[in-house]
Formats: sequence, C-alpha cells, structure tokens
Amino acid sequence: MEKIDFAKGDGLVPAIIQDVNTLQVLMLGYMNQEAYEKTCQENKVTFFSRTKNRLWMKGEESGNFLQVISISLDCDQDTLLIKVVPQGPTCHLGAQTCWAGEKETSFGILADLENTISDRLQVGIAEKSYVASLKEKGIEKIAQKVGEEAVETVIEALRSNDELFLNESADLLFHYLILLQAKGFKLDNVLGVLADRRK
Repeated sequence: MEKIDFAKGDGLVPAIIQDVNTLQVLMLGYMNQEAYEKTCQENKVTFFSRTKNRLWMKGEESGNFLQVISISLDCDQDTLLIKVVPQGPTCHLGAQTCWAGEKETSFGILADLENTISDRLQVGIAEKSYVASLKEKGIEKIAQKVGEEAVETVIEALRSNDELFLNESADLLFHYLILLQAKGFKLDNVLGVLADRRK
C-alpha cells in the first residue's frame, strides 16, 4: 500500500466503503496519508473531512464505527476499497447506506434462486413445480433430498469427472436452499452465523 498515489488528488484519495458480509456499498469518503495510516493503526475507518479540514473517524460521535476487514488499492493506485463490518447505520441520516438503501445481501444468481424458491414454496402444489411438490411431501423429504445430494456430491468428488461433480454440487446447493426456506431461513442467516464466528 506504499504505492498509493496521494499526489494525483492533491493529497487525497477516494475510499469506497463496502460491507464485507453483504457486499453493499455503504459510503464514499476521502483519505490523506495520515487518515490512511490512522485507519490501519486503529482498525477503524478514518477519513480526512474536507468540510471540517481535519481527520475524522467515522463513528466518533455516533458510535457507528466501521471496523476494517481489508483494504485494497485499484489498478491506478489512486482509489481504495475498504471492506468493513459496520457497527450500526453508516449514513448520518440513519440509513444503512448513504444511498438510503436498507441492508441487503448481494448474492447475484443465488438471490434470484432464493426468490424463485420462495415464490414456488408459496404458490403450492397446484402449480406443479418441483419445489412445490417437495414442500407437499414435508420437511423430512426435503432433508432426505439434501442428504442424497450430499452423498452424490461426495462420490463425484472422489472421481475424475469434473462436470458430474459440478452438477451434483449445484443440485446439493439447490436442495439446501429449499431446506433453509422450508425451515424459515435464508442464506443470509447462515452467513450471519459465519460472521459471528469470525469475530
């Protein structure tokens, strides 16, 4: 990180703040070299406030600190990406982000799959979807399918056909997501447990 180009921005570089768990962008601030060094020392994000013309640790008044998990530098060496665990709302207006968004996890295709599963669990057996038919058979059958797919994934892991292994892995993940929702949970709940363990 000694290659950060502070000179390009008259002593300041933009710092994009991202929630390490949800991947949601929380805010944008600016750092000079002193703010960057203090951020590294304290493990809490410190900016250079252009309005106050001084160092400003996020949360110094509200208590909503940004605990630093990682810092990376872009290819032009003039912008930082800082992944954090926010200790409360990030925006000074009380929102989770400075774009007024609520806290949400970005899982891409997994989010789409979770939404599809949720829809099909709600419409019921009349729609004749695979997910609905599993729901009709009960939680025991869904759990059994997860077990079967797990065994098949293990078997393919010990063989040399990567395509079959990946297909069985996809089946396992799909059925696990169904089981989670059948139990009233989503992937975000599991990630919350993992995040707590990391502490």
